Amino acid sequence: MKITDTISYINKLSLFILFAAFSGASFAVAIAKSDILLHIATQCVDSSKVGYCSSCTLPRVDTQCGQALECKKTNEVWELSSQYVAIRDIKMCGCNPTFIHGLALPRAVVTGVEDPDRPEAIWQFAWNAGLDRIEERSLALVVNPKSERTQNQLHVHILRLNDDARQNFAEYETAIINNLHHVWGIAEKIALEKRLNDYGILVSRYSADQFIVVVSKNSPEALFTKWRCN
Repeated sequence: MKITDTISYINKLSLFILFAAFSGASFAVAIAKSDILLHIATQCVDSSKVGYCSSCTLPRVDTQCGQALECKKTNEVWELSSQYVAIRDIKMCGCNPTFIHGLALPRAVVTGVEDPDRPEAIWQFAWNAGLDRIEERSLALVVNPKSERTQNQLHVHILRLNDDARQNFAEYETAIINNLHHVWGIAEKIALEKRLNDYGILVSRYSADQFIVVVSKNSPEALFTKWRCN
């Protein structure tokens, strides 16, 4: 699902209420629809927090927050550090186990590709999480343009390339890099040269010791990857 206008943090006009019942007590937490991932990253990945089950609306599948909940009402942590978390994307719910789609998130507030505080280290973190689940040659990391995302929190998609993705890279702006230390800066330089005010980024293997960075005006997720199972 895509939107053309991202709701700002200050002026959130539409809220929705998520209800859940844990340990026989029900509660309600109001969250902006565009802040679900921010809520997960800040409230739902550390299950040792006091009051975890009452402050998190989408608890980890490995917690004891009441009765078992369906896939779409939980989160599944793949990797966790003090700065980042990798989780299962909700798009995996109801899919064949061979379908993989994850998200790497900063645990601090970072909006997206346009944020000056976007962390470079998230790319290596996401890559490492992906290698545990997807064969390296097929692994892709993607950040969508601001205009084509539904969430206000930065999230790096972890998924598989389409079978014909590499042959289509030539139609877009690319750069070859030796490591994942400066992906944001390289992508921003390409965007400035091509006068792109908004853009998406894809990172994948180019050779045994190099990566390719693809910059596109539209969503690289939709252009190059197996982002949904149906």
